[in-house]
Amino acid sequence: MRKVNFKFISLSILSTILLVLSCEEEKKEYSDVIYKKPPLVKIPSADFLSPEESLKTMHLPEGYHMELVASEPMINEPVAMEWDANGKLYVAEMLTYMQDVNGTNENEPWSRISVLEDTNNDGKMDESTVFIDSLILPRIIMPLDDRLIVGETYNRDMWSYRDTDGDNVADEKILLLKSKKRDNSNLEHQTASILWSIDNWMYLSKGSVRYRFTHGKIETDTLQDAPGGQWGLTQDEVGQLYYSSAGGENPALGFQQHPSYGNLELKGQKEEGFEAVWPIIGTPDVQGGLKRLRKNGTLNHFTASCGQSIFLGDKLPLNGDLFIPEPVGRLIRRAKVKHVNGKTVLSNPYEETEFLASTDSNFRPVDTKTGPDGCLYIVDMYRGIIQEGNWTRKGSFLRPVIEKMGFDKNIGKGRIYRIVHDEIKPAKKEQLLNKTPKQLLSYLGHENGWHRIHAQKLLILKGDKSINSALNKILSDNKKPLARLHALWTLEGLDSANETILINTLKDEDSRVKQAALRISEAFLKKGNVQILNAMANLKSDTDIEIPIQIIRSFGTNKTKETKAVIKEIMEMHPQNEVVSIIGKENLKEVPPIIEQLKKKHILKSSGHKKAIIEGYKNFNSICAACHGKDGEGIEGLAPSLVGSPRVIGSQEIITKILLNGLTGPIDGKEYSGVMVGMKHQDNKWLSDVLTYIRSDLNNANPIMEWKLNVIRNKMSSEERNRDSYWTINELYKKKKK
Repeated sequence: MRKVNFKFISLSILSTILLVLSCEEEKKEYSDVIYKKPPLVKIPSADFLSPEESLKTMHLPEGYHMELVASEPMINEPVAMEWDANGKLYVAEMLTYMQDVNGTNENEPWSRISVLEDTNNDGKMDESTVFIDSLILPRIIMPLDDRLIVGETYNRDMWSYRDTDGDNVADEKILLLKSKKRDNSNLEHQTASILWSIDNWMYLSKGSVRYRFTHGKIETDTLQDAPGGQWGLTQDEVGQLYYSSAGGENPALGFQQHPSYGNLELKGQKEEGFEAVWPIIGTPDVQGGLKRLRKNGTLNHFTASCGQSIFLGDKLPLNGDLFIPEPVGRLIRRAKVKHVNGKTVLSNPYEETEFLASTDSNFRPVDTKTGPDGCLYIVDMYRGIIQEGNWTRKGSFLRPVIEKMGFDKNIGKGRIYRIVHDEIKPAKKEQLLNKTPKQLLSYLGHENGWHRIHAQKLLILKGDKSINSALNKILSDNKKPLARLHALWTLEGLDSANETILINTLKDEDSRVKQAALRISEAFLKKGNVQILNAMANLKSDTDIEIPIQIIRSFGTNKTKETKAVIKEIMEMHPQNEVVSIIGKENLKEVPPIIEQLKKKHILKSSGHKKAIIEGYKNFNSICAACHGKDGEGIEGLAPSLVGSPRVIGSQEIITKILLNGLTGPIDGKEYSGVMVGMKHQDNKWLSDVLTYIRSDLNNANPIMEWKLNVIRNKMSSEERNRDSYWTINELYKKKKK
């Protein structure tokens, strides 16, 4: 009888098992090879393509493909999308946006919000219903539970809409927030997005205000210095916000720290060359003109970044990456997000190439979102003109390009796509709205961030505190850090994060959970809770630099002898760390907010003059700072400095005319990318306040009060008053000499 060597068999079996496990691990490492760059289409065709034809023009890395989710006539002119907790997709459609080169009838109430459904779970929408009709350029949409928050252009009110009878048509409309003042800014300069963040506050893409549902009502809070974003707002898994500013040609800003601690921008936060873009199609229709084009005719820099999102899904190997649409370049940037010694750094993982690029000249990606199926979704406005009419007026660089290409004829379409991995099957849609609080708890640790944030939001809106013990159990027993993170923020949203919970959670092994506990502890810190103070201070030597940095920020919200001492101690422990040094010094300052600074600086001026400076600062910061910089000293290549400018401190008539109608052409021998648009749509108070701020505060010159502005405008000729084109420097000074 043959003798069997069991030791050899055991080793063979073990080797086989290890080999199988190794192969399984290898399967999880997906290819990240960028596509072979196709030949450049230097002179693009403006012809419309069918969705199927357009898909063939899109290039993605190996292993990914695009799928059509919805297209015209199901949707038209889509600009933004949001899912409710049941996977219904709400789409804002600006049906009046730039229907010709002049923007005729743009402000008529003919736009709408539609709701799309995939009834058979195949990934394609098969039903579309107009949820709300007769809107003026809807821009803010955010599902709560079975309610949808909506905001329109020019109107700062916020309304709640609900379908009470199940026909997908809103039949209940309730005012949630009333604003006394109309927003007369150009529609590209207005707040365009609202986001329910993990900290249970709702943030705007622009403006230093945030909102919170408390006992069924909206609570308002003012932020000290929020970043100035525009179209699009997103958050990562811990709630850090990412803004974008097309006007400032800045694809990503405000991501170094949460806006509740003020705005912070750091040198080197984007790797060198990050802001260069790499289209595969000639881009003649760029508002920046020739300065924004390479020799081969392609866009050389972000100019229309919008609709960005941090991907938090589980069906693409891209979790945590930032995606930034660039509709002028017909592309979407994938940015890797790295954390280096406390600094967040963005990089393009592909050399001189983009994650997604198209040769279809009508491909206009304007929004991206993580879907309930774990995939990445894209809104394609699919049209010719993408810039608003202020930038296409007679005398602009764009107008003759648009007319020559025939882009003004390309209207009335729109598509939504999803990006799918070749080897990973998208998840099936789940419905969360009717689940009980107890059933929702399991979703707090879901691999797809879409489920986590929706479950948390629903738990807070339901307000059922009977789940507190279950949430505490997740905090103590659940092995998933993200489940513990969302459980902690859910307790905070239910006003149930007490001292004991926080002291225990400050000892969590995961840095993300500890940072959340530090943020939530600030409320107790302000009440003088010594136990909380000591528990927070005990983390000052944490080996993850993010923790001592967060302690500095949190202690900076309540400056006392004890908190300052800890901040100084942390700074001494990390003398070479740039971020610790910068935020440490900032949080030790006893400097009043900017408005208080302005009041003190101009204390001797009359009350009317002082008030005009303060209001002018607010107006300037909301619009002008995007191009001229927050300090008014200009942004290289984008806009000149206003400090010491002969046009600002010189003739009051000339600076008024520039503000009213805008300015184009070279300034002091320098070319800038684009034009300054006019602000004549604003009322005289708004205009005079801005002029007074930039003259009095930035230049120590005489104000232009409202009465003076009226005098200047009344002296203008009828030709000047009715002028609808930009000024040039030569025109202004020739008229002055006469």
